[in-house]
Amino acid sequence: SCKPSQNISIMAAKTSSSTKGSGDSSETRIQGGDEVKSSPSATTSDAAAASKPESALKSFLSGGIGGVCVVLVGHPLDLVKVRMQTAAKGVQSSTFGMLRKTFAGEGVRGLYRGVSAPLTAVSPLFAMSFWGYDMGKRTVKYFDKDSAVGGEYQFSISQIIVAGGLSALPTTVFMAPSERVKCLLQVQANEIEKGGKAKYTGMADCGKQIFAEGGIRSLYRGTMATLARDVPGSMAWFGMYELVKKELMVMQGIDPSTGQLSPLAILSAGGFAGVACWAVAIPPDVLKSRLQTAPPGQYSGMYDVYKHLVKEEGHAALFKGIRPAMIRAFPANAACFFGMELARKGLAFMD
Repeated sequence: SCKPSQNISIMAAKTSSSTKGSGDSSETRIQGGDEVKSSPSATTSDAAAASKPESALKSFLSGGIGGVCVVLVGHPLDLVKVRMQTAAKGVQSSTFGMLRKTFAGEGVRGLYRGVSAPLTAVSPLFAMSFWGYDMGKRTVKYFDKDSAVGGEYQFSISQIIVAGGLSALPTTVFMAPSERVKCLLQVQANEIEKGGKAKYTGMADCGKQIFAEGGIRSLYRGTMATLARDVPGSMAWFGMYELVKKELMVMQGIDPSTGQLSPLAILSAGGFAGVACWAVAIPPDVLKSRLQTAPPGQYSGMYDVYKHLVKEEGHAALFKGIRPAMIRAFPANAACFFGMELARKGLAFMD
């Protein structure tokens, strides 16, 4: 940003002999013709304020708001993705064909079937993700020897990627059981279409039955598969978002350390982040969906799912559901980051 021409900063001349040795190397600034002196302590406090990390609670709350946005925008296509991933061999259906079929047979309510699980869990999930990202950045900064240098700390893209990967660790505690319930409810709709009976009446009933059948171990089935999806996915997600933001700022002549992007630019960066995330996350997501919806004892683990899937359907099956995932990725994640950035501005008083 350009500074007004009348704001000129010059260093004050050395003080007289009576003040020498006092350690006060004050700075004189001329603003609109008036001299203003500022002490080194003021400069030091400004530097400390610039390097002060954002409030962890603000990251938590703004992430939760972003999560609600991503579910409201992207759930219908997520439902289609899961149904495609868990469909029987030979069953073919296009993304929009399945959307039309679901809407015609079940209405809007059908498009949001199973939404109670992610919507109930999504605020803590995304809140934990953005909080974990904030903690990841603090961890990365802690191990960087150059972080002791004064002024605002600037993270490199590689540091952002590492922090993104770390964010997936606390999130999985909530993500794994939520995904298990969501996938079972979505797949149940396939069985009802074929004339079968509903096993679960809703999210709470599904969770209770899972726990009754196999305890906490059953509820957390697919945890390693969830980690295998979310660690690289989060690395790509946060890394691409920050990379696109920086590049857009350079293109628009904005200082990346102090500038603000337009809403359209934030939506674009968030959309590309979502596409990057699913580009690397879809194969482990397929394995996770199969593992979490399979009857107890069918698979011994993620690798067993992989062996059976490749043997029976080939490697192409690892990319089942990529079309709806990619179509969903841009608008859903654009909404997520836009909602998060708006919340951060609104909660700036918490810093």
